[in-house]
Amino acid sequence: MPPWLSKKVLITVRTYPTPARKGIEVSCTAGVTDQGEWIRLFPVPYRFLDDDKRFKKYQWVEVRALRATDDARPESYKLDVDSIKIVSDPIPPQPNKWQARKDLVYPLRSPSLCWLQETRDRQHYPTLGIFRPAEITRLIMEPDAATWTPDQLARLRQHTLFNKMPATELEKIPFRFKYEFRCEASGCPEHSLTCTDWELGQSYRRYRREYGADLWETKFRDRFEKDMIEKNDTHFYVGTLHHHPNIWIIVGLFYPRK
Repeated sequence: MPPWLSKKVLITVRTYPTPARKGIEVSCTAGVTDQGEWIRLFPVPYRFLDDDKRFKKYQWVEVRALRATDDARPESYKLDVDSIKIVSDPIPPQPNKWQARKDLVYPLRSPSLCWLQETRDRQHYPTLGIFRPAEITRLIMEPDAATWTPDQLARLRQHTLFNKMPATELEKIPFRFKYEFRCEASGCPEHSLTCTDWELGQSYRRYRREYGADLWETKFRDRFEKDMIEKNDTHFYVGTLHHHPNIWIIVGLFYPRK
């Protein structure tokens, strides 16, 4: 068995939680190490973490991690949840238009999704990346099931002896969010990728509560479609799926103002 390693990680990606195949619920979490390398950490049952372990995006953490043995993606590490130690405040977006964040993330920037796909197909690596699309066409909001399946609900309602349950049950988001975009790559066929970023799911819940059924979608599209296309220098964090290694999804947004 490979050894447990100490890792210092800047958290850059956290997705909206889903019912876990093993356990109760998990959130896909990824970041950049202090060695400038991508890392994917799992499992992260974020809503079950103690308050002193609930990291935020763009916050440095120290963890013990074990290279995954049941996940072929080379950036994947099994996390010792009890080892999480937050060692910095979140890096703020201002001043200077996210410059401190750019300094840490941009060295890993790829030319395009097309380039990432071709490189992974050729050498099975990388399975995480960030790039700037040449053009974002639109945000698609596809209706999805409004409730969990009985199997998913059973998993969410499992009780454990060692973890306190969250105050509220995980809410199902009744939409699938997708971005349509075109790459910088010559001959790009245009892409439509699912986006699972935590921020979209939480914003849906907050906007629906604050603006009501008649106005929430307008406010949501203003932020995640209009601003991402017109006002922001939008980049996509992307990753492949564990059980479908040829499929890429957007796992996070990086959006300093233009």
